[in-house]
Amino acid sequence: MPGELIEIDGSMGEGGGQILRNAVALSAVLLKPIRVYNIRARRSNPGLRPQHLTGVRAVAALSSADASGLRVGSREITFKPRRLGGGRMRFDAGTAGSTTLMLQSLMPAMAFSERPVEVELRGGTNNPMAPPVEYFQYVLLPTLERMGCIFELELLRRGFYPRGGGVVRARSTPIDELKPIR
Repeated sequence: MPGELIEIDGSMGEGGGQILRNAVALSAVLLKPIRVYNIRARRSNPGLRPQHLTGVRAVAALSSADASGLRVGSREITFKPRRLGGGRMRFDAGTAGSTTLMLQSLMPAMAFSERPVEVELRGGTNNPMAPPVEYFQYVLLPTLERMGCIFELELLRRGFYPRGGGVVRARSTPIDELKPIR
């Protein structure tokens, strides 16, 4: 039935934040509502951390989503996207939370948005447990470009654990479909 909530157990697989990032990204692109529970259940500090919360809020803003459970420590969220808009946005994790992990949630929605998107993210740019911003710039973005995705990523200021303070700006041009890599 269309509009029915898709239930996702966040403890599956590695039981960390990746299932949440993927679920929210795909929910926004497909405009399918989801409920994610047991968020980060296999972590020593389960539930949403500031970077996860910021990433979900960013995708919610881009997709005009109704979202609940959005608070630090929450182990369950619902996310109901309505449409992928576009425009300029700014989000701050308030910590050294990884800007690249926030971008993992945002980039699929940015790619398939109705209009170009520019987002500024504040947090960590080079964290020990996340891809560094250089990986996105020199590996991921060129690979996505081969698939037809056009992204620009500017490193405005580096941010490191434990203080953060880094700033990145990402821009996207909307696409209708992905091209296969040959």
